[in-house]
Amino acid sequence: MKGRNLPKRKLSKRKRNEWIWGWALVCPTILGILILNIIPIGQTFYLSFFKSGAFGRGNIFVGLENYKKLFTDTQVWCAVRNTLFYTVLVVPVTVVIALFLAVALNGKIRGKGIYRTIYFIPMVAAPAAITMVWKWLYNDQYGLINHVLGRLGIERVNWIHNPKISLYSIAIIGIWSTVGYSMVLLLAGLQEIPKDFYEASDIDGASGIKQFLHITVPLVSPTLFFVLVTSIITAMQVFDVIYMMVDVTSPSYNSTVSLVYLFYNNSFKYSNKGYGSAIVMLLLAIIMVITVIQTKLQKKWVNYM
Repeated sequence: MKGRNLPKRKLSKRKRNEWIWGWALVCPTILGILILNIIPIGQTFYLSFFKSGAFGRGNIFVGLENYKKLFTDTQVWCAVRNTLFYTVLVVPVTVVIALFLAVALNGKIRGKGIYRTIYFIPMVAAPAAITMVWKWLYNDQYGLINHVLGRLGIERVNWIHNPKISLYSIAIIGIWSTVGYSMVLLLAGLQEIPKDFYEASDIDGASGIKQFLHITVPLVSPTLFFVLVTSIITAMQVFDVIYMMVDVTSPSYNSTVSLVYLFYNNSFKYSNKGYGSAIVMLLLAIIMVITVIQTKLQKKWVNYM
């Protein structure tokens, strides 16, 4: 009847326990995202409207001055170009190599566990340690790579300080250190594909290449999409390798400096945290635009079973 208050349905004890356990399991992740991501983004955005006072003390409100300077700063756009070019160099090669390695290790070969471990080791190693090893390999005087080239009668190459090839050298490190992680994710996706598809294609006489193109790639595309998105975000935030390889006094600095490296220099070396925050907001905007475009395009090629 209208006008009568219907009694509220009480949650059963089972539903209430499920609700409590659900929130208990999700809360650490929510708190982590809030404390480590959302709050710092808000603080960075707020700080981008200020500039540091004398000797880095105090903040002076400058409004949009940091953003005006940002769009007229040639070094910032040089860093944007380097960051995007590094991403274009690293991500496609990494994803292709990781996919072929995952397909190979998903087959019937001996010692699959050993190979998987070997390929994944660079991902768990400290970036500083990886960079130091590669810095020694790239050394133009006594590095192993130039030593081998010298034995072959090829002229030594200045891998780090030559502006024409320094970013390619850093991209090689990025590919080598991340291909194992992408491979493991794709391998997990491949193991979810039902074997019935391959058995049916064998009966129809499909070759291995046709199976790869018409079964493997379409059915692993959701995992491939995730790997592509996360790889681009990771590549856009490249810092540690460039920071340890290339100093600000190096001839190859302008051809390798990334947006995060530029943020670090402005915030901590030049004590201009407001301008550094504006650089980070630019990077965030670029990543968001690229991610939105990927999300829109994934409807055309990602196949969800």
